[in-house]
Amino acid sequence: MPQADALYVNYVPVLLATITGFMMVLTAIIASRLLAPFSAEREKGTTYECGMLPIRRASTNVGMRFYLYAILFVVFDVEAVFIFPWAVTFVGIGQFAYWMMVIFIAILGLGLGYAWKKGALQWR
Repeated sequence: MPQADALYVNYVPVLLATITGFMMVLTAIIASRLLAPFSAEREKGTTYECGMLPIRRASTNVGMRFYLYAILFVVFDVEAVFIFPWAVTFVGIGQFAYWMMVIFIAILGLGLGYAWKKGALQWR
């Protein structure tokens, strides 16, 4: 049981930092709502294009390709987040964790192969 208490004691600063962060964000949001000037004029809602009149609406559609690239980036970014701690502790984790990471990388490789086959990685 002393080990569990030490674990909780180590997380107290993280909890305090999280609470402090939330309080600071909430304070900033409330302060900006109360102190910032508010104007409901029509020009305030238009897009700003270097002092020129806007060419088109700001709410134009974004192509599906951009979302595909974003999703692929997130997938491989998450892969890096999981692989880095695994690589740091590679020697002490054992054979089971090694094969779990091999399976994880194989699943991500299958996803990359599927995206490649569908032409998601070709810029058009």
